[in-house]
Amino acid sequence: MQKTSDISDQLHPNVQYVEPTYSCYGAKMDFFGAIYTIKCFEDNSLVREVLDTDGQGQVLVVDAGGSKRCAMLGDQLAAKAVKNNWSGVIIYGLIRDSEMINKMPIGVRALGTHPLKSIKKGLGEIGLTLCFSGVSFIPGDYLYADQDGIIIVKELV
Repeated sequence: MQKTSDISDQLHPNVQYVEPTYSCYGAKMDFFGAIYTIKCFEDNSLVREVLDTDGQGQVLVVDAGGSKRCAMLGDQLAAKAVKNNWSGVIIYGLIRDSEMINKMPIGVRALGTHPLKSIKKGLGEIGLTLCFSGVSFIPGDYLYADQDGIIIVKELV
């Protein structure tokens, strides 16, 4: 994978830069893939459903509304992501079980951690364009993440 700084140099101004408000989790610091989106608030039912499918190297982007009241991803769902070939997960919200997730071969970015699990009512939407952290996450665009940040481009680099 090319570094985000190299992609930025190569493709700027056609790069979107995610605001640097995310913490890094998982043993995989660098990851990339086509974007797959979920919008859900304090209910991670769809996250579980999607991570149960073959991710084919995609990056799951979850708009959890920036909630800091519960976690949207834990070690069980992260293990599903690894098993089902997801490259990484971006959570505009919180995760839990970070100690276990940090040992798994997956890249995760989230706003922080919280021990409380989410509700499970099956609420949310899949496949929307999501707007948060200063960018638009469009399904099918490409997301690259490394220790320098997270960027989005229209094409595979």
